[in-house]
Amino acid sequence: MRIGVLGMQGDIEEHLAMLNEIGVENVRVKSIKVLDTVDGLIIPGGESTTMVKLLKITGLFNELKKRIRNGFPVYGTCAGMILLSKKIVSHPEQDSLKVLDVSVNRNGYGRQVESFVANISIASIGGIPFKAIFIRAPQIVRIGKDVEILATYNGDPVMIKSGRIFASSFHPEISKDTRVHEMFAQVVKNALSC
Repeated sequence: MRIGVLGMQGDIEEHLAMLNEIGVENVRVKSIKVLDTVDGLIIPGGESTTMVKLLKITGLFNELKKRIRNGFPVYGTCAGMILLSKKIVSHPEQDSLKVLDVSVNRNGYGRQVESFVANISIASIGGIPFKAIFIRAPQIVRIGKDVEILATYNGDPVMIKSGRIFASSFHPEISKDTRVHEMFAQVVKNALSC
């Protein structure tokens, strides 16, 4: 099993380090050729508008959209969630992969200076609270019927899934807790055995 981290822009190294920590083979993905070598993909936090432009230049935009719709496992954190979302309600308007039936508000939890840490409960990774780090985090404002809420903060969803698509408003890669990455790795492993 090998998991890729989209290597266009953002906190790529932190995700690669987390995958190394849990013993999962990993690679930075910047082309369709490298995408062909992975069994799942993490789309990191960063600048979503920049990522969209680079995905389109490399041809990865349409290729990813097609693969994700066919069951390819993907996990988007922060900007990655924005990229996966069906609709972005904040301005200026921007494109997205439109593979996850949610609407999000970019920077819905505030600007950089309003970043915060909160202990949240994620039932699928066990009972111990997860220290979630929110940095210019997107806020989910609408959820489609096939989307499952995995975690909330102040009553609002902050981690969700739909099939093999996962997304979180927070950055698990900059915590010391490996459980979210372990969960995604298990999903990728299970997909391989299907």
